[in-house]
Amino acid sequence: MSSELLVDLGEDPATAQLGPLKLATIEDQQWPADESTLSKSETDLSQRFDAGSPHLPWDHPYYDIARHQIIEVAGDDNFGRKVIVFNACRMPPQHQLDHHKLLMYLKGTLDQYVESDYTLIYFHHGLTSENKPSLSWLRDAYREFDRKYKKNIKALYIVHPTMFIKTLLILFKPIISFKFGRKINYVSYLSELEDVVKCEQLLIPARVKEYDNKLRASMKPTAQPPMSPPRSPPLPDQVFGVPLSLLRQRSSDDDSVPVVMRDTIGFLSEQGLEIEGIFRRSANVTLVKEVQLKYNSGVPVNFSAMEDVHLAAVILKTFLRELPEPLLTYQLYNDIVNFASVSSDSQVTVMKTLVESLPEENYASLRYLVTFLARMTNSNLAVVFGPNLLWGRDNAMSLSAIGPINNFTRTLLDQQHLVFT
Repeated sequence: MSSELLVDLGEDPATAQLGPLKLATIEDQQWPADESTLSKSETDLSQRFDAGSPHLPWDHPYYDIARHQIIEVAGDDNFGRKVIVFNACRMPPQHQLDHHKLLMYLKGTLDQYVESDYTLIYFHHGLTSENKPSLSWLRDAYREFDRKYKKNIKALYIVHPTMFIKTLLILFKPIISFKFGRKINYVSYLSELEDVVKCEQLLIPARVKEYDNKLRASMKPTAQPPMSPPRSPPLPDQVFGVPLSLLRQRSSDDDSVPVVMRDTIGFLSEQGLEIEGIFRRSANVTLVKEVQLKYNSGVPVNFSAMEDVHLAAVILKTFLRELPEPLLTYQLYNDIVNFASVSSDSQVTVMKTLVESLPEENYASLRYLVTFLARMTNSNLAVVFGPNLLWGRDNAMSLSAIGPINNFTRTLLDQQHLVFT
């Protein structure tokens, strides 16, 4: 992976080649149809809505954008930052896509996360002369995103960059700030993304994977980039990535709430309640890995002895996101995504029934977490925690599911005193 400042791009010899450049070869445009983009956990909903966009009705103003799944949210990265993914290969031909509406859809998505640190991953492969937006649209789009969008984006990763995209950045150099330019990183191979985010949580389009394999195959054996590292075998005292039921079995006192949740929430209850945006900031990735290793090795962790107060918040979110099954479980996915259809006077009763159907350790952990969060006044807590409490079986989440999940989480926080009685 390379991070190149825009101030250095001016020396690229590609500048003079801007005119004849094409976005992709004819061969690259002929990839087979992508795998079904419908999440395994969402198939039941396809009977209610169109399969292309299972959570937006056909008359929704952004239905024609959402159904292509160009933009997705994929949990948190290794630094505790929200991940937004843009898939160029899923953009239809220009005449079939309203680019202004696409821009508004992207802004609407980012509006949910711009007050927190976030990461943007752009899969460039699949952008062709048929589906590329105009240069004037790109210029206007950059200007449309004011400081509130640029302030907390910590990194923009351009995967499989071409000479075109690098030259395009040169062209836009006069309007791109030096500070923003430093956030742009080129990623040549998917394996390089592992330093930033677990690729398994990204719903990477099949044609992007095929293209990545093709690039690897074309290289000489001595120049082959490293493959994604194999998953390490679990440690004897492994805590992260372990089912809640197993953690309870290991607990000496049969406590249904895992030690990570007890430690982080206990510390944050004392030190973090008055800190604005405690869950919106990332932490030092080295510290995060050190703390995870301590927990997974059975070593006690004392957050009070650490300098970064945001560390406990990141560890809590990371623990929830790395559970093999979300805290709210796959079984409740469809019910939660469709919760908005429940009448307002029945919502507490229905929510109480759903929550009480959870396994005992899930119920106890959820109650412990929500009771703590309800003590905080941050109105964005539902946006921060919603995607960490529930996701589809394929890990990635369509944007049309994010809203319903966040709304369910918000209602749960507001009505927790009735739901957990």
